[in-house]
Amino acid sequence: MSLTRSIIVTGGNSGLGLQTARHFARDPATEVIIGCRSAEHGLSSVAEIKADGGHATWLQLDLASQASVRTFVEAFHKAELPQLYALICNAGSQNVGVPAKTKEGYETTFAVNHLGHYLLSRLLLPDIVEGGRITIIASGVHDPAVRTGMPHPSYSTAQAVAHDFSLGRTAGLRRYTTSKLCNVMYGYELARRLAASDNARLNSIRVNILDPGLMPATGLARSFPPHLQWVSRNLLPLLRFVMDNVHRPEVSAQRVADITTGPMAEPGNRYFSDGKVARSSVESYDERKWLELWESSAAMTGLPDC
Repeated sequence: MSLTRSIIVTGGNSGLGLQTARHFARDPATEVIIGCRSAEHGLSSVAEIKADGGHATWLQLDLASQASVRTFVEAFHKAELPQLYALICNAGSQNVGVPAKTKEGYETTFAVNHLGHYLLSRLLLPDIVEGGRITIIASGVHDPAVRTGMPHPSYSTAQAVAHDFSLGRTAGLRRYTTSKLCNVMYGYELARRLAASDNARLNSIRVNILDPGLMPATGLARSFPPHLQWVSRNLLPLLRFVMDNVHRPEVSAQRVADITTGPMAEPGNRYFSDGKVARSSVESYDERKWLELWESSAAMTGLPDC
């Protein structure tokens, strides 16, 4: 069977991203593009997928660098890969150490988790085929009503979030939960704009947002102290026996597929948690914040706000 479509998975070299890439690569008509920083890890993941009989390509992508995002899109165009069917905005960063700043001057958790994906998805919109898909991986930690043990998000404006360099572990975790709120709000605003478009192709693209649940030992704890990394690797996986919405990456990868290419993709513009349609946080439905986030993100990435 010839290759007929490409699916891009950011952070497709490990954890949920790798399992998602492996799942999509089981379709013999699909070329999976893994976007990640490390050539070693990216090529290793490609080799693993090819060993299972799938088709995969690695393209370098550092979501903390807007130049890298633009270079990734250029490389995708030059690679003459099959037409783009879906974009999975999966890669994430959680920094509880000393806050870091991107070359553009933005806090890295916000830059990686939201701003890089905002730029990437907007640059790729002209490439996504009619009936294509965009899936955004968010998290239940964006919702104060969900008991996660994480600090509640704090969102006033995107510029404030982008320039929050407060010290301390709690501040780092709060930046993460706030970035996940940004994922949800961006997903809703993107879906709204596509649905309102008079361009038939854009109007047909479906956006869905997923809380994949707690997936211990997937790499998000890499900025934690060594003893907490050990807890994440060895003890947190046991929570799936006593708590809801705790899953192995393979389970959450199936759910990514269900809302992207499977039976739950239509009608789009929905938030999913624990394998079903759910309500996101009260704040995430504030349309004024959707618009402010969109326009501020456009300004920060040098894109038009329309």
